[in-house]
Amino acid sequence: MFPPNQSFTPGAMPPSATVAQKAAALLGRQVGISLRDGTGVSGTLCSIQGGEIYIMQYLYASQFATFHYPLQDVADINPFPACR
Repeated sequence: MFPPNQSFTPGAMPPSATVAQKAAALLGRQVGISLRDGTGVSGTLCSIQGGEIYIMQYLYASQFATFHYPLQDVADINPFPACR
């Protein structure tokens, strides 16, 4: 698949890739996550453990926190595009 230190482009993942496969390919990257309830979050994808993804999200001022979401609640994960 795609090691975390290798470049990843959204078109490189086959359409049949599961959310877990996409998450594994995007570890350590800035991602946007669409949740099944219609909301979304963004941050750094830190890890996948016990059927959950762990995301470092910005709170406010200089505060960050790690949040976790069950993979079954995730509709899609996409990498942030490069700045132009």
